[in-house]
Amino acid sequence: MRAPIGTFDQATPAPDCLDELTAPVAAAVRAWSGSVPAEEILYVDTDPRRADTAVFVEHYGQDLLERSANCVVVAGKRGGESTLAACVVLSTTRADVNGLVRRRLGARKASFAPMDTATGETGMEYGGITPIGLPADWPVLVDAAVVDLPYVLVGSGRRQGKLLVPGKAFAELPGAVVLEGLGVV
Repeated sequence: MRAPIGTFDQATPAPDCLDELTAPVAAAVRAWSGSVPAEEILYVDTDPRRADTAVFVEHYGQDLLERSANCVVVAGKRGGESTLAACVVLSTTRADVNGLVRRRLGARKASFAPMDTATGETGMEYGGITPIGLPADWPVLVDAAVVDLPYVLVGSGRRQGKLLVPGKAFAELPGAVVLEGLGVV
């Protein structure tokens, strides 16, 4: 199947390649429900050495720069309590962690979660974390610009491979909250 974005050799419906995904991502694809059929979530095999955005778009297509999203894990802290959340923003922006995210989480302080925490709590590889398959009790803060795109490239749970996901599917993830201005330049 031809990928709707980028210059990938092959795009495969995610339900047909669950073995390529981490356990939590595969479980989320198996249990997928919503207005977007699971078959519209596509997996593309990619070189893990090219996982970082700048190198990735140079190799797989410049059009991906405006159609890629990053998923970052954030820790909000207040009174000794910590709340983990995910932020999904276009790769051309950064999450407004100290502003919008901190306020949304009701935290005094918010920062990127340590790598060990992010990978340990998600069951995913650093550099490949995706909002699909995150713990169900986490808030998933999604920039409205991500939801507005027909397809978005995002991690697959591993550094090798990516998912191509219809933008509107991000608004239907467990714990999803769509926010204007989450991604800032």
